[in-house]
Amino acid sequence: MAEWQRTHTCGALRAEHVGQTVTLNGWVLITRTYGNQVFVDLRDRYGLTQVVFESDAVDLFREGKELGREWVVSITGLVRNRVAGAERTDIATGTIEVEAKTLRVLNACPPLPFSVTEFPDEELPNEDLRLQYRYLDLRRRSIQRVLTQRHKVCKTIRDYMDAKNFLEIETPLLGKSTPEGARDYLVPSRVFNGEFFALPQSPQLYKQLLMISGYDRYFQIARCLRDEDLRADRQPEFTQLDVEMSFVEREDILSIMEELSADIFDKCLGVKIPTPFPRLSYAEAMSKYGSDKPDLRFGLEIVDIGDIAKESEFTVFKAALEAGGVARAINVKGGASIQDPKTKAPLFSNTALKPGGELPKVAETYKAKGLAWMKAEGDKLTGSIEKFFSDDLKAKLKERLGVQPGDLLLFIADKESIVCDALGALRIHLASKMKLYRNWWDEKADHDEAEKKKVDAAKKKKETYTPVVFQPRPEHFNFLWVLDFPMFGWDEEEKKFAAMHHPFTAPMDEDLQFLAQDADLGKVRAKAYDMVLNGYEVGGGSIRIHRQDVQSRVFQILGMEAEDAQARFGFLLDALKSGAPPHGGIALGLDRWCMILAGTTNIRDVIAFPKNQRARDLMTGAPATVDARQLKELGVKLS
Repeated sequence: MAEWQRTHTCGALRAEHVGQTVTLNGWVLITRTYGNQVFVDLRDRYGLTQVVFESDAVDLFREGKELGREWVVSITGLVRNRVAGAERTDIATGTIEVEAKTLRVLNACPPLPFSVTEFPDEELPNEDLRLQYRYLDLRRRSIQRVLTQRHKVCKTIRDYMDAKNFLEIETPLLGKSTPEGARDYLVPSRVFNGEFFALPQSPQLYKQLLMISGYDRYFQIARCLRDEDLRADRQPEFTQLDVEMSFVEREDILSIMEELSADIFDKCLGVKIPTPFPRLSYAEAMSKYGSDKPDLRFGLEIVDIGDIAKESEFTVFKAALEAGGVARAINVKGGASIQDPKTKAPLFSNTALKPGGELPKVAETYKAKGLAWMKAEGDKLTGSIEKFFSDDLKAKLKERLGVQPGDLLLFIADKESIVCDALGALRIHLASKMKLYRNWWDEKADHDEAEKKKVDAAKKKKETYTPVVFQPRPEHFNFLWVLDFPMFGWDEEEKKFAAMHHPFTAPMDEDLQFLAQDADLGKVRAKAYDMVLNGYEVGGGSIRIHRQDVQSRVFQILGMEAEDAQARFGFLLDALKSGAPPHGGIALGLDRWCMILAGTTNIRDVIAFPKNQRARDLMTGAPATVDARQLKELGVKLS
């Protein structure tokens, strides 16, 4: 071992090492110079150790003062106790320090574009700048914790799946383009000019073929790529836990995934998640919460008031109902009387409710033509549409919606899809505005601030206080299953049916009869299921079609002629005729899981080298132009 190589990491030393000579390697986080001492916080991914340069070693003291932030150094020294009262309770090495005896600068560096030191009140640099210098951003302690936890999640998954007799099998990254859903990323072939591979949107077809091949329990932590518009919880390349099982029904898969979910939360966050998870049908989720991924940490249920609205004199409601639409409402409990905690003004004033106001804008974003409202002021209902309802109808509304003085009632009437989307979005907006729930990381921030004040107070009194570590609780996490999805949805633009999940999802056995008649396709329910956590879809799957005749009929419904289906999916259709067992599976979005476990709402925080919101890698400059010679070899000509 070279004499500069470490004997311990920067997070390893404790009181029992006092008196030992050790060598540490790491990055200089910060230096603090006093009259006769220089203190250096030396950091690696394991932790931080304070190193002291004493002035009686004149040359070493001078060298210590010259150290810059993020210099890479090797320090050999003597472990000693910190001065009484100078201990740190927030780091594992807080009772000791290392008195430097030798210093080797392994690599100096100029001032960096931004500091990787994370101070409590310090704002992070612009995200694009951090992504441009991602190799520096990855040094931040918070990201190192996140990526360490991500590793632990993957290890937990592998250990669990292995114990359940699953085989981890890799599937190809270069496959055939079978466009369904998002756009494919295409890779031109040099050997076969004019032909293209496609990068996998998921291993869906390969894992079904593995079932047909007899590998009855498969999993893979798989890389997937989709050329789609981005948002905070989406990336063009992402990772999913891919699972498939043979000779199973829906309940077998749900049970396995619930056990795995509980195991992940227990081992990676120390939270005991209760099982089995609650279940909602798709129809119930949409009618009550306006979403197929409802957040149930708060109320604000949507209630149908169509029969009452039909008897009113409000022509907007009556016209929507006569056109086959629906009228639904949300009772915002206390919404008419609640005040903004800062300004003491009404949180939802009449101005915020009028056209162009805060809440109507939310509804209009989702194509609602408007938002009607009433307020319960004492025993009376007041508001924009109160005059169109008789006293008898008002009484019915109060009973249906459970109205109490101070409540705010919001109404939308339109096509059912528009009402669901608009009221579902309003429900989320209202819950956030009224702070009806708190994410566990918000509570942790408050807790940590309170504990810091206790530590500071103890230091002033020259006392020792060990801060209490915040522990998330099961109630911070609301899991549920959404079941019984429609198999097909009508595409208004294309004027045809489209698969709600994907075209390989099996219909309910009792609904097979409806596949024969185009007029009954809206009645077909799929053996599909989504796992939802705190309003995020964190997993989705289905029992698959294992009969060739059923799969061919589904392709036909989706507008594929027999020749087209054979050209695109002939290998699957042939395989289904070759002894395909009943099978099904699921995929869990690993990045989204890690995002929730890490306490962030930005998926880029949990990926080592993510793309920005425009799908560009700012660090390497990808995507980028390529040499004309390469294009010629590939037979590709740019327009």
